[in-house]
Amino acid sequence: MDRPNLPLNALRAFEVAARQGSFTRAAIELRVSQAAVSHQIKGLEDLLGVALFTRTPKGLLLTDEAMALFPVISDSLDRVARVLDGFQDGHYRETLHVGVVTTFAVGWLMPRLREFRSAYPSVDLRLWTNNNRVDITKEGLNMAIRFAAGRWSGCEAVALMETPLTVLCAPELAAKLRTPGDLQAQVLLRSYRADEWPSWFEAAGEACPNLCGPVFDSSIAMADLAESGDGVALLPAAMFAARLDRGTLIAPFETEVTNGRYWLTRPAHKPATPAMRCFQEWLLQQMGDAAATAPQGQLCHQPASDGK
Repeated sequence: MDRPNLPLNALRAFEVAARQGSFTRAAIELRVSQAAVSHQIKGLEDLLGVALFTRTPKGLLLTDEAMALFPVISDSLDRVARVLDGFQDGHYRETLHVGVVTTFAVGWLMPRLREFRSAYPSVDLRLWTNNNRVDITKEGLNMAIRFAAGRWSGCEAVALMETPLTVLCAPELAAKLRTPGDLQAQVLLRSYRADEWPSWFEAAGEACPNLCGPVFDSSIAMADLAESGDGVALLPAAMFAARLDRGTLIAPFETEVTNGRYWLTRPAHKPATPAMRCFQEWLLQQMGDAAATAPQGQLCHQPASDGK
């Protein structure tokens, strides 16, 4: 059907009647008479050549044809409503809800948010931090940044950046570490990814000690403990560059391991909105700029001043 001939008033009446399950309640929502709603529905049924509702004592039941039509019309009207809601003070703004693993949010994204707001003033970016466990649809998000191998059912994933894991600790403790074997006598802070320390020790050519003690689901918590001298953490140094620059955390060894990367994900069944495309393009540009300007090894490690 050509767009000029789309029965927009009838389709709106159908969507409200189907959602309300009643011509009377549909009339109240639309602020018209019940007869007007019935007239619009009858005209739509005549145009399509099908019945859309079956009347029952408990209300209206959708026919199979109506069941096929309703979700399409409902989603289309919702999308129009969201766009109209974006017009504020004579300007259009689109709200973008993004879930972000906390380490990436604090260590990389938040210091750059002013640049994003300046480049895209029409996007109202709202961040929801998490510990890498997120359900985009159930949590009402548009996109999510998370760390893993990049395979999520029903999602499209765009690779952002690798962040190798390296040993980080307080300067006083780093001064005592001459070789990877010296870690045997230290408290090794562990994340819920059990393979990280074994992978690092294998790369360092050292046997992994028996790991015990508490397990953390937050890299920031491990960084805080390491900074206070309460243990040694295996962390993505790029996410803690500010602490490395201040010298409150030290990377005593050059050995690194890569067990995954950060990804930008979104539901595959939903088209990307303009705000989603802007955010993705900006992220990828930032990643490219950082890779082009960072000196070799700057984000990887900061060797201790003695013993190396």
